[in-house]
Amino acid sequence: MDYYQIVKLLTDIPIWILSAVMIYFGVFGFVGLFFRKRYKKTDKINRFGMIIPARNEEKVVAGLIESIKKNNYPQDMIEIFVIAHNCTDRTAEIAREHGATVYEYNNPDECTMGYAFRYLFKCIEKDYGTQNFDGFFLFNADNILDIDYISKMNDAFEHYERKSVITSYRNSKNFGSNLISGMYGMYFIMGARVESSGRTILGCSTRVQGTGYLINSNVVKNGWNYVTLTEDWEFTADQILGGNIIRYCDDAIFYDEQPTSVKIMWRQRVRWSRGHLLVFYARFKELFRAIFKKDTKHRFSIYDIAVYVLPSPLMMMVLQFFQILVLMTVPLVTSTYTFKDIFLGNTANIWANNGLLVATLKSGLISYVFLVLGAFVIYFTERKRIKNVSVPMKILVALLWPIFLLIQLPMDIQAFFSKNLGWKPIPHADQTTFEHVNQKK
Repeated sequence: MDYYQIVKLLTDIPIWILSAVMIYFGVFGFVGLFFRKRYKKTDKINRFGMIIPARNEEKVVAGLIESIKKNNYPQDMIEIFVIAHNCTDRTAEIAREHGATVYEYNNPDECTMGYAFRYLFKCIEKDYGTQNFDGFFLFNADNILDIDYISKMNDAFEHYERKSVITSYRNSKNFGSNLISGMYGMYFIMGARVESSGRTILGCSTRVQGTGYLINSNVVKNGWNYVTLTEDWEFTADQILGGNIIRYCDDAIFYDEQPTSVKIMWRQRVRWSRGHLLVFYARFKELFRAIFKKDTKHRFSIYDIAVYVLPSPLMMMVLQFFQILVLMTVPLVTSTYTFKDIFLGNTANIWANNGLLVATLKSGLISYVFLVLGAFVIYFTERKRIKNVSVPMKILVALLWPIFLLIQLPMDIQAFFSKNLGWKPIPHADQTTFEHVNQKK
């Protein structure tokens, strides 16, 4: 073994370790793709509060309220609550016209969705009593529900004796609008089938992803405490630390509007990344310690969410960049090349001579092919649920899907240095209706 090989081995070790702690993801992904968990129909009809945060959502809020009212679930067991949060349009008026109970909250210093939840649950406690409900659904104003959504979630809720948080299948209203919305659609369906489904089948907790989930009313008996940029990550970590498992219901489908522009996509994903980092800073130490405590419940779920809150793409990039820098200095040590060779013109030749360039390109090509094939597998397994998307659009989305994931790296870098990143609303205007998504029901 020569000097170059020794250095490469030593710099490979931390990369292998980081990869090894996540290798079990593949097991969950395989199980989630090719198996499904069904829940037996229950006779128990629970009373639910439907929570809808809305900031300037006058174009879409009526669609969600309508889809709730047209669901195959007893309407006398449902109360729809809208929190019109820092609105400057007719959101509150339109929601009231469609039968929702509306509260308005204006505080420009408290602009995240978590603040809206916190204020709304205080109002519900005061006027209704949160414990007079069995559970609460948390949505975004642009969502549309499948006709059986509430009943399917109720089945799963009862299956776990109302003790678990239940999350659901996030489809897209505008999957086929353009490449951006198509790749977003792929992202969320991947999240449902590859991430959430396998974990539930194998008894591990999954996580909530922003919207479309059901909680027991006991969760908010002391109010809502999660107000960061990504309150869903924070909520997930605390629920699992508290021994509360998050389950997935594959038969409960809701539809979400996805961004269609690069500008909005970039802004949203940088915000997600920053929120992810904040949860890592705030919760990772506690999660890591909990893995080794004797009284820890659901130890593997704690380990899993600890791994998830790691900024692993950023960590992997730093490790690989460090390895490349170190390997590029090997010729200096062995006196094969000079400093001028390395930094002023012959870098590609050095990489080629040491096999680093070939190895890097080969690894990148294998990853690209694997991700593209994964996208086509999703098209096959979800062919009945990905509707109104042309074949050329599907092919383009699959071919560009790895790029969608790769650009997360510069977003992570921006998020790392964006200390005062604020929250801005994502505009919604898609007019997909309940009838559109349930046309074959």
